[in-house]
Amino acid sequence: MSQSIAPVLADKQIDTSPTLTFEEYRFYQGESDVKYELYKGKLIPMPTATILHIKICEYLVYQLQRYLATHNLDLVVKTGLGVRTDEDKSRIPDVVVCTQSLLEQAAARPGAGILEFDEKPLLVVEVVSENRRADYVIKRGEYELANVPEYCIVDPKMGKQKLRLFALIEGEDGYTGTDFLPGEEMESVVFPNLRLSVNEILDPPLVEGLIKAEQAQLQKAERLAAKLRELGVDPDAV
Repeated sequence: MSQSIAPVLADKQIDTSPTLTFEEYRFYQGESDVKYELYKGKLIPMPTATILHIKICEYLVYQLQRYLATHNLDLVVKTGLGVRTDEDKSRIPDVVVCTQSLLEQAAARPGAGILEFDEKPLLVVEVVSENRRADYVIKRGEYELANVPEYCIVDPKMGKQKLRLFALIEGEDGYTGTDFLPGEEMESVVFPNLRLSVNEILDPPLVEGLIKAEQAQLQKAERLAAKLRELGVDPDAV
């Protein structure tokens, strides 16, 4: 007598987490030490950043802030600022560049600090962490659909180190991608005079050290100017 064997079916994992509207997400209070993004109405916890991840973000903020100040641009550089990418999707890029007026609009609303659909940042940066597909595929599609002018992926993983820059180019459909490898300089499309060393972005010096070096140079210049004045020379005329 033959015995029938029923196929063994793997238990399917059922998602029992709540589905939130965007407004519910803006006021959601979860664990105090966890940040959540919203994807198709579901909360996506963000992984705790590594020290390298933190250093890269701090270095980019420092360099971008110096660039904006040098060129007297009415823009701000922020971390932790949300960007709504669809009806039920919202991301928290590692670095966001937007106008000061957009930041003030977001600050005037109750709930989490998130730029709305019509409040487009000029640049968003994501440092690749655990979920590589999320940064290279999913978020790329969301930022492109949301018409974010420039999206930069910083990938510090050994053997895959690079910067990939996606930009909306006039006359082109969707994003155009460019890779910048170690030994090269990254060139922004939105900020044409912005050139940053890929090596320094992937393995950045501490911002505190850069600030100390700047202060030392400033103090040296001030001492020189004082010496020139003692000699009766106008330092501004030299």
